[in-house]
Parts: sequence; C-alpha cells; structure tokens
Amino acid sequence: MPSLVARIRTRAADLGFDDCRVTSAASPASADRFRSALAEGRHAGMEWLARNADKRCDPQLVLPGARSIILLATSYNPPKPTPTDPPQPGSPTGTVARYARHQDYHDVLASRLAELTTWLDSEIQPSHRSLWYVDTGPILERDLAQRAGIGFVGRHTNVVSRSLGNWFFIAEILTQAELPEDPAARNLCGKCTRCLDACPTQALPAPFTLDARRCISYLTIELKGSIPVELRPLVGDRIYGCDDCLAACPWNRFAAEARLMAPHRRTDLDQPGLLELLALDNTAFRTRFAGSPILRTKRRGFLRNVCVALGNVGGPESLPALRAAAADPEPLIQEHALWAIDRIEARFNGGSAPVGATGPR
Repeated sequence: MPSLVARIRTRAADLGFDDCRVTSAASPASADRFRSALAEGRHAGMEWLARNADKRCDPQLVLPGARSIILLATSYNPPKPTPTDPPQPGSPTGTVARYARHQDYHDVLASRLAELTTWLDSEIQPSHRSLWYVDTGPILERDLAQRAGIGFVGRHTNVVSRSLGNWFFIAEILTQAELPEDPAARNLCGKCTRCLDACPTQALPAPFTLDARRCISYLTIELKGSIPVELRPLVGDRIYGCDDCLAACPWNRFAAEARLMAPHRRTDLDQPGLLELLALDNTAFRTRFAGSPILRTKRRGFLRNVCVALGNVGGPESLPALRAAAADPEPLIQEHALWAIDRIEARFNGGSAPVGATGPR
C-alpha cells in the first residue's frame, strides 16, 4: 500500500494542486529576519504582522502539538498571450496583477483544502488534529515552502519554483501527525539581480529584503490612505498590485499553464479601461468585482489607484472624468483626481509639473 505521504500527494493532485511537499513544524529559519523587518518598520501599515509575530515565528502557537506542515502550490500562470487589438486612441488602460485576474483564490482553494484536510484527518489517528490556511494564517509560509522543497526564496523575497516559476499560490495544512520531511530547496538565483533591477520604486533595497513602504503592491492594495506623492509617478498604469519583480525572473520560462485556476480567469481584467472604471459607483463597483480580490481595496482605494494611473498615462481625454471624480463624495478620490488633473495639464499644456512628477512611465 502506498505510504500516507504518497496518498496525500495523489489526493492533492486529484484536487487540482500542482505540488505538494512536507516539512516539520519547527520554527522557520527566517524568524529573526522577520522580527528585524518589523523593528525597522518595513511592514508599513500592515500592523497585523506585528500583532501575531510570535505565532508566525512558532507554529506550535498556531496548532499546539503540530509535528508536520504540508505545503501546497497552485499555479495561476495564464496561457500564452494571443494577439489582441491595441487599445483605441483616447482609451487609456490599466494593469492588474496576474493573480487578481481571477476569481479570489481564497474562495477557489478553500473548499479543496477543507476536503483534503478532512480526508487527512480520517487517515490519521483520531486524536490528531489538522488545520489549513490559504494565505490567511499567522505563519511564515514562504520560508516553510522553501524548507519543504516547493521552491526557493528569491532575491525579491517571493518563492520561485523550478516548474511553476513565480506564478503560484501557497497553501498549507498544519497537522499533529508526524510525516517524513521532503528535502529543502536550494537557492538558484546565482548572480541574477533582474528582480531587484526591475522594481520601479526601489522597494527591494538589498537582496532578500523588501520595504513594503515603497512596494506598489502594498501601495495599491493594503494602503488605506493617500499614496505618497513622490511615488505616484512610479506607479505607472498599475491599478491593483505589481508583477515587475516576478515577471523579471528567468525561471518563468519553465512555468506550465495553470490548471485549477484556469476556469476562474477574468479576461476582462487583462486591459481594463481606466475611464470606464473611474465611472463606477459603489453598486457598480461591487457588481463588477464580485468574487474578485479587488473588492478588498473598496471603491475608494481602487478609484484612488485609477486616478493615479490616469495621471501617469492619460491624456486630455481623461480630464472630464477626472474633474467629475474631483467632486466625488470620497475625499481620497478627490485628492488623487486633482493630482492627476494637475499632472496631465502639466504634461500637455506645458505648465509646471506637480511635486513628484517625472514624466510618464
């Protein structure tokens, strides 16, 4: 009869996961680096990282008696792009991070993780307990993924897989069952610094070091207030997240297309029209992005991002919509719309550029 781990892998593959590995429930090696990042404020406004720091550094505080952690990877790599009609003149478009061009992965993966965990608990001793997470639990999953052999943590601080590239989600099951460990992955970055060089805002000041305060993903997703003026021009046309450091990685050339996430892809988010998005009221926003991770920014945060993108890539055709946004009841939208108006007028009318303006990206 196949071993329990072999059966776990088979079950995981049947549920659509692209990789499944096992590591111990010992504290991750990156715990000290994580605490240093918190002490230096590099977690920006993500205070929850500090609130449960002890749990992140010790899986035993998450699941007492945990002995093993099962790491699972799910690709979201889209199919190779097909030729598309270029945007029409006067219709500026925005860029959404690849992972968010799908239905929310938390929802897609949750039922499969629950099913796998229920099956696992039925296979092990009744007194043992298991607990699953998909990017929701207080654990340092990237370090654990490397220790389990899913992939190695690259210089951009994300996990790189030899078979999935950079385009995959990580989930995990903590269990009180003791399972044999897989060998850890070896770092294969070599001398490559493409990811560091690709970051528009220098949010990667050193290898394996991320300063979230400058990261476009943080600025357009997690940040609740105003995007710093000096960073707005560097955001470019990105309206939700940023893939630049991930896309620069040469390991992506080996990445296979997604299986499980493929039916959940949102092609309408490949080149979304900024002026159409700026016109969304609260009801239209919730309808347009129902089931999407973009909902987490709420309308105020998302339209803030759209205004910044229009300030960077829009032309005079964008001014009427931006002037309407400048009268929006939401002050955050007003502020960024006014900035975008100033930036466009300076760019096309030869006026004085607003603070932080360095020209379109």
